[in-house]
Amino acid sequence: MAREIKFSLLYRDMWQSSGKYVPRVEQLNKVAPAIIDMGCFARVETNGGGFEQINLLFGENPNLANRQWTQHFNDVGIQTHMLERALNGIRMSPVPADVRKLMYKVKKKQGTDIARSFCGLNDPRNLEGSIKYAKEGGMISQAALSLTISEVHTVEYYIELAEQLIGMGTQEICIKDMAGIGRPAFLGQIVKTIKERHPDIPVEYHGHSGPGFSMASILEVARAGAEYIDVAMEPLSWGTGHADVLAVQGMLKDAGFLVPDINMKAYMEVRKLTQDFIDDFLGYYIDPKNRHMNSLLIGSGLPGGMMGSLMADLQNNLESLNKWKVKHNQPTFTQDELLIKLFDEVEYIWPKLGYPPLVTPFSQYVKNLGMMNVLQMEKGKERFSMIADNIWDMILGKSGKLPGTLAPEIIKLAEEQGREFITGNPQDMYPDKLDEFRAEMKKNGWDVGEDEEELFELAMHPEQYRAYKSGKAKADFEADLAAKKAAAAEPCAPCPETSAGICEPKSLNIEVNGQKFLVHVSYNDVPATPVAKESAPTAATPAPSNGSGVAEEVIAPLEGKFFLTKDSSETPIKVGDAIKEGDQIGYIESMKTYNAICADKGGTIVEICYANGDSVDEDDVLIKLN
Repeated sequence: MAREIKFSLLYRDMWQSSGKYVPRVEQLNKVAPAIIDMGCFARVETNGGGFEQINLLFGENPNLANRQWTQHFNDVGIQTHMLERALNGIRMSPVPADVRKLMYKVKKKQGTDIARSFCGLNDPRNLEGSIKYAKEGGMISQAALSLTISEVHTVEYYIELAEQLIGMGTQEICIKDMAGIGRPAFLGQIVKTIKERHPDIPVEYHGHSGPGFSMASILEVARAGAEYIDVAMEPLSWGTGHADVLAVQGMLKDAGFLVPDINMKAYMEVRKLTQDFIDDFLGYYIDPKNRHMNSLLIGSGLPGGMMGSLMADLQNNLESLNKWKVKHNQPTFTQDELLIKLFDEVEYIWPKLGYPPLVTPFSQYVKNLGMMNVLQMEKGKERFSMIADNIWDMILGKSGKLPGTLAPEIIKLAEEQGREFITGNPQDMYPDKLDEFRAEMKKNGWDVGEDEEELFELAMHPEQYRAYKSGKAKADFEADLAAKKAAAAEPCAPCPETSAGICEPKSLNIEVNGQKFLVHVSYNDVPATPVAKESAPTAATPAPSNGSGVAEEVIAPLEGKFFLTKDSSETPIKVGDAIKEGDQIGYIESMKTYNAICADKGGTIVEICYANGDSVDEDDVLIKLN
C-alpha cells in the first residue's frame, strides 16, 4: 500500500525568504479561503520568527493578525504551526523564562497548534525548556534539528541530538535544512535512522531551494520515512524560498507515494492574489536576485530565510562603502563584487567561530561579522576590529554551547578585552522580567490584552512595541514606502550624468500624513549624495566652549539605528555628563545586531544629536563634547 505524504504551506515564510515584509492582516484574510480551497494542505505555518516584528514595523497589531489569520485554518481542521527560536523565543536575543512560558499559552489561545522549536546552536539545554513549555501551554512540541554541513555536523551528531530531544519529550522532529545545503543522502540517513528507532515520532522536512538540492532531498527524506514536507507556491517558490507544491506533488506521486490532489483553480487564485500583494507594495522589498537559485550558496551555507534581508543589507552597505571609496579616490564596488567578498569571508570565519549552524540568529551574526570584516579591511583596518555585542554573546557562550572549537585568535581577542566565557545554562543569565513590563504597561495606561497577549508583545519586542504604540513605526514605514514608490516612478532618462555616464543620485522630499521626510535615491550602485539631516532635539543647546570655538565630535563608525541603551538595565548618557576616551556612549543597530559605540575622545557632553531609534549614516555626528 502506498505511504501517505502530507504537505505544509509556508505562506508567510515564502515572503520572509524573498524580501523584508509579509502581507498585512487584510491581505492574509483575503488569501486564506483560497489556500483552504486548494484542498492539499494538512498544515499551514501561521506565525514565527520575525513575523510579529514585521507587523509592528507596519504599525499593525500582531496579535490581531495572528488570531484572524489562524482562525481560517482552525475552522476547517487544518493544523497550524509556528517557528520559535528556543532561548530567543521569536526575537533575535535571549528571552527570560517567564516570557517564554507566556508565549506558548498566548499562541495556543490565538489558535496555533504546533510549536516548531529550534536552537541556532543545537544546544539541547535551550530546547528542553521549549519542549516543556510548549506542552504545558497545550501545544504540540516539534523540536528541530538545525542542519548544516561541517566536520562536526555528522549523521551521528544529528542522530544523537534527535535522541536527546525525543528523550526530553518532544512529540515530533523537524529536519530544518534552512540553507538547503543538506546533501540528499546525508538527510536520508538521518531520517531513516530516526524512523527505525522511533516509528511513532512524525518527521517533517523543511528545506530551502536556493543551492539546488531541494527536490532530490525531498524525494530522499520521503523514501526514508518523513511524513510531512514543507512547500511553497508560485510566484514565491524556488529562488531563496522553497520548492513549489506542484513540482513536489508530481514528483512524489510518480514515485508511488499517496499525495493529495490540488485544486488548480484555487491554486491560480492564490497565485493571483500573491502577485497582487507584490504589485501593491511588497514587491518594493523583494530583491530580484532572491527569485533565482544560486549554487554559490553551497559554499557560504547562508540560509534562504535571511536572504531577503541580506540583499537589503548588502545594498545599504554597498552604498556606504562606495561613498567612502569615492571620498578616498578609490574604485567603487558592484553589488556582485561585494556579495562574493562576503561569501568568501563567511566561509573563512565560520570555522574560527566554532561552526555555529547558520540559522537565525547565528547566521546573521556570522554574516554580519563577515560583512563588517570586509568593510573594515577595505578601509585598511584589521579583521575582527569591530564585533557587535550580540556576536560576542554567541562567542562567549551566553546563547549556548558552540558545536566546534573557537580559533586561538578569537580566544586571545576575548582575553585582551577582558571578556569572560560562560559554561552554565544560558537561561540562568536572563532573569524573569514580566513584572517589570506589567508595571510599564500600567504606568502608560496600556491594556495587557486578551490572554495577556499585549503584555507578551511588549516583553518579547520592547523597542518595536513602543515604536508601534507611539505611531513612530507606522510613520517610518510609510515614509520608506513612499520613498521607494517615488524612486520607482522617477524616470531614469533623461537625467544628469556623471563623466562615467551613469545617473547621478537624487534627493526627494516626501510628505506622509502631513509629516515631511527627506529621502535619497541612488542609481546604478552609486551612493546618494550626503544631505544634512536635522538633529534630534535634546535638552541642551550646543554651546562649544573648548577654547577653539568648535565642539569635539564623536562620529558614527557605521550606518544603522542609534540607541542610547539596548535594555532597561542600562543608564543612558545625558547632556552634562563627563566622559573619558573609551567610554561607551550608545549602540548602533546594524543588520540586526547591536554594535557598542565608544568615544574616541573625552569631555563634557553638550549635545546628543540623535534620539533613540533614529537612523544614522557613517560619519554622522552622534554627540558633541566640550
